[in-house]
Amino acid sequence: MNPYEEIIEGEALLRQAPDGRHEAICARLHDCMARCTSELSSTRLLDPRSIVQIATGTMLRPDLALVTSATGKLWLAVEIVSAGDHRIDTVRKKSIYEDMKLPRLWMIDPRYDNLEVYHVTEYGLALKHIFAQRETLTETLLPGFSLTLAHLFGLNPA
Repeated sequence: MNPYEEIIEGEALLRQAPDGRHEAICARLHDCMARCTSELSSTRLLDPRSIVQIATGTMLRPDLALVTSATGKLWLAVEIVSAGDHRIDTVRKKSIYEDMKLPRLWMIDPRYDNLEVYHVTEYGLALKHIFAQRETLTETLLPGFSLTLAHLFGLNPA
C-alpha cells in the first residue's frame, strides 16, 4: 500500500502507508464483514480506504466503511490506528464522525490489541465497550456478525 490522501476541512493530509500488520488486520476484518453483509440488501461494504465524502471539503478514507444501499450514507466506520499518525484517527477524524452523528465507530488499536466501539448518542459518540483478545465482537445492526479479537489480531486464542 502506498501513502494516501485525506482531506479534512479543506486541508489535504498525506497519510503514511499502512504497515503489514495493519493490512492483515484490515483484510481479516473485511473478510468477516463481507461474509456477514453479502446477504444484507440494506447495507453495502466499501473497499478498504474508499473515499467517503463527509461534507464539502472533507473526504475521509476509513479502513472499513458500511453505507446504506439506498442513500450511500456512511453508518459504520472502522479506523485502524497507525502508531506514526494516530492523532488524525483518534482526535480529528473521531471529532468529524461525532459531528456528523455517525451511528457506529470502531477504533482498532494494534499497539494494544484492542477495539473500541462507539455509538452515537444525543451527546455525541459514547464509548460502549473496549474489546480485548479473548472477547468476541458482535453488532446488533449486523445480524450474524461475530469476530473474535484473537482472530482479528492474528493471535492464537488461549
